[in-house]
Amino acid sequence: MEAPPLALYVHFPWCVKKCPYCDFNSHQSRGGIPEADYLAALIADLDAALPLLGGRTFASAFFGGGTPSLMAAESVATLLSACRQRRLFADDDVCEVTLEANPGTVEAAKFAGFRAAGVNRLSLGIQSFDDAKLKALGRIHSAAEAHTAFELAAAHFDNVNLDVMYALPEQTLDEAQRDIETAIALGPTHISAYHLTLEPNTPFHHAPPPLPDDDLAADMQDMVEETLATAGYEHYETSAFARPGRQCRHNRNYWEFGDYLGIGAGAHSKLSQANGIVRDARPRGPKEYLGDPASRSWQAVSNDELPFEFLMNALRLADGVSQALFERRTGLPLSIIEKSALAARRDGLLEMADDRIRATVRGRRYLNALLRDFLPA
Repeated sequence: MEAPPLALYVHFPWCVKKCPYCDFNSHQSRGGIPEADYLAALIADLDAALPLLGGRTFASAFFGGGTPSLMAAESVATLLSACRQRRLFADDDVCEVTLEANPGTVEAAKFAGFRAAGVNRLSLGIQSFDDAKLKALGRIHSAAEAHTAFELAAAHFDNVNLDVMYALPEQTLDEAQRDIETAIALGPTHISAYHLTLEPNTPFHHAPPPLPDDDLAADMQDMVEETLATAGYEHYETSAFARPGRQCRHNRNYWEFGDYLGIGAGAHSKLSQANGIVRDARPRGPKEYLGDPASRSWQAVSNDELPFEFLMNALRLADGVSQALFERRTGLPLSIIEKSALAARRDGLLEMADDRIRATVRGRRYLNALLRDFLPA
């Protein structure tokens, strides 16, 4: 099995406030953040994984959370410097390094510091430009702060993503369109447009707010895709829209079943080895992670699981992937999914032509139904 591209994911688990819809591993920063201890733990975590990397280098890095923009720029610089000292970046000029930031937790000096540290792509969690909708989502920033944050970001970065959500509490189609058009008018290189979902174990799941019905939400999705396409954004993944040449290389690596090393509380890893693919998940709790950041428990991914694991990612891509990539990344023959693929094609959910395997437009809309055909017995 060939070794695919390798990426680094760094998880920063703290937020100023936990949003009621969020099911990510994030924790409200009560009583301060032990940033120096956490930075030392991240480097220890990185060093403990080095023997498994076998001299491979990172093609991209991504600081996610939580709210990584709460970190000092000096901490980001120290961690990226540690990677360079260990020769983990093949070429700083081509390595994509993304950091997530939330309006209200950023300032001009910090953006300059992040850029100087080596971050070259910023992802801003805007979600909406409507103050009432931001309040309904439990966000701590205002629409005005969202505009200011983008202006500050654009002054230091030429590659900026905006996260925007739709199907928000009591949102109308016109309100959703205003949010998308406002995002486009700012001129980011990338827009991630997400449908708000009620995830288990979140306050919104336990006490759902009044949301648009399924028909209205579907109209919003159509509007989002059509509006962004008209504005010149390529819809290349379920929720991702990019200017030409500005697709997120880090996320694309996930969708193409590349490898990634995750460090930090709750981070996940997937690595291809000579004898198969292994996974690991770091302890979710910051205190638990800080207590033992270097120990890992790698688990093999069985051949029964691999087809579903691969397709769960690859079928999110609008153009799918080459059929040959399935065999290269899983080490399995394409024939192993032949029966399930035939059923999905009969249902109009899957296409296999021109050496590609891709979901149809209908298949992307009903991706969970499509993937059920490939679940291991």
